[in-house]
Amino acid sequence: MEQILIGTMNPVNPECVANLHKLIKLGFESFTLNCWRSFNGVEPERLADEVMPAVRDGNVKISAVSFFGNPLLDDEEGEYARKSLARLIDCAPRFECDIVSGFTGRLIDVPIPENIERFKAVWLPLAERAAANHVRIAWENCPMNGNWQRGGWNIAHNPDAWELMFDAVELENVGLEWEPCHQMTQLIEPLPQIREWRQRIFHVHGKDATIRRDLIARHGIGGSEPFVRHRTPGFGDSNWTDIISELRLIGYRGAIDIEGWHDPVYRGDWEMTGQVHALNYLKQCRGGDYVKF
Repeated sequence: MEQILIGTMNPVNPECVANLHKLIKLGFESFTLNCWRSFNGVEPERLADEVMPAVRDGNVKISAVSFFGNPLLDDEEGEYARKSLARLIDCAPRFECDIVSGFTGRLIDVPIPENIERFKAVWLPLAERAAANHVRIAWENCPMNGNWQRGGWNIAHNPDAWELMFDAVELENVGLEWEPCHQMTQLIEPLPQIREWRQRIFHVHGKDATIRRDLIARHGIGGSEPFVRHRTPGFGDSNWTDIISELRLIGYRGAIDIEGWHDPVYRGDWEMTGQVHALNYLKQCRGGDYVKF
């Protein structure tokens, strides 16, 4: 049984390599290199050349390279997203990484079933390109404030949508970048999903949530007060010992990369305090360090 690595997300920007050195010293074991809508002036091929010496020296791993945009749009932004995803698919092996992740994209405010034709047209060739490069595609399960009827970024946030998606693109190298938080924000119980979707969980984000049942009882889920908050692991409602146990039972061999910058308490100057707490907490939830007797 391979150890599940505990890491974090490292945004792709001019400080990416310097930040990687700092994060390795803090004890993170794996890294997602993530791009928000652009490469921020950083060439991914050159980044691989700069990152990999530190990765090898630190005995850590690049677990995923990510591009978060909307490739389903039929405009300049959508075209850039599609080209950027193809570029990451081609250069993922340079990072010694086999996962490219991100949003599926979405036709703006179009119900999910009416997105599937466009989803297939965009993602089938990308997934085939990935398969030729021995790369897997992992779609994050974030609603981005969308729902079944409306939204602007991602259709892969609901298990009913997953059924439609995997029926449309019937390839084994497409799956999920899963986390419990995004299911909890929809009041979906996350733990059973690990067993049900065991063949499709390729990568895991370390993010949790706190559900305010008292506010739901008083205001419902559509009131003025938020009924759920995103939390860094160790500060939310989930039992990560159970999550990691379930991941091990399904044979998951990969990383849990902490998705920071969302916690309402451990933010700003306290961001890395929260992330390092989550790192140590998740290491304990996996049973601590591997011991051979």
